[in-house]
Amino acid sequence: MERIRQKIGRINEHLSIIRAIKDDCSRKFAVDPIYRGALLHYLYLLSDGCIVLAELVIKHKGLRLPQSYAESFDILGESKVLDEDFAYRFASIAGFRNFLAHDYEKIDQEVICGAIMNSLNDVDIFLQHIRKSMGLVG
Repeated sequence: MERIRQKIGRINEHLSIIRAIKDDCSRKFAVDPIYRGALLHYLYLLSDGCIVLAELVIKHKGLRLPQSYAESFDILGESKVLDEDFAYRFASIAGFRNFLAHDYEKIDQEVICGAIMNSLNDVDIFLQHIRKSMGLVG
């Protein structure tokens, strides 16, 4: 359970950093390689952290093991840790993580800046579901 708490804390740290710099995305992403590198690094850490957290919860609850990163979220939906519709939608974070890890030459500013604006609240929702399911609320 302590590893789950620690992972939630790290994800929250990454969220705070991304939120602190996200408003500069459209202005700096294409022209500032240090900004771009930092942002992509923290987005990778955030998405990877969510996957690892999902896997930790699966292991803690003794659920079936996923065959892919995305399936981790499906399993959490099936077991009612996450709302099933949310789990299906949030599973795309696994693809985003893989994109950041492997296709970094193809990264498009609009995709990244749009992902930031549109998905950070989903990470908050994911963490709320995990806290509730693990009895870490309050």
